[in-house]
Amino acid sequence: MAERFVLVRDFNKAAKLSFIGGTAPTLLEAKITKGDPRYKHAFSKWRGGGFRIKALSGRNLERSELVEIGRVVLDNETLTRKMISLGWDTLEVHSNLGYNGVKWALKDHANIGGFLQ
Repeated sequence: MAERFVLVRDFNKAAKLSFIGGTAPTLLEAKITKGDPRYKHAFSKWRGGGFRIKALSGRNLERSELVEIGRVVLDNETLTRKMISLGWDTLEVHSNLGYNGVKWALKDHANIGGFLQ
């Protein structure tokens, strides 16, 4: 569990520094959530399989903007595999206004299941 909290803390710290430095246009905040039971895998944590990123933009973000934030995480295969090994199964991205968001099954984006050469 400690490794999970460290990853969330490090994500939030990096997001904050990127926002302050002007690299990121919006402040992001991650937290652990329940996750989607349809996305479970062998390493999923019970009632703690969701990794939710909330974009603190001050407005309701468009779906394409939420997808773009999610792609940053999903395109990083090392991060995605680490999240799976720590028990997360669902990546969620939401804005701080409204109830709409997007979610992905992490196992579909980790390139797992290939054959060894």
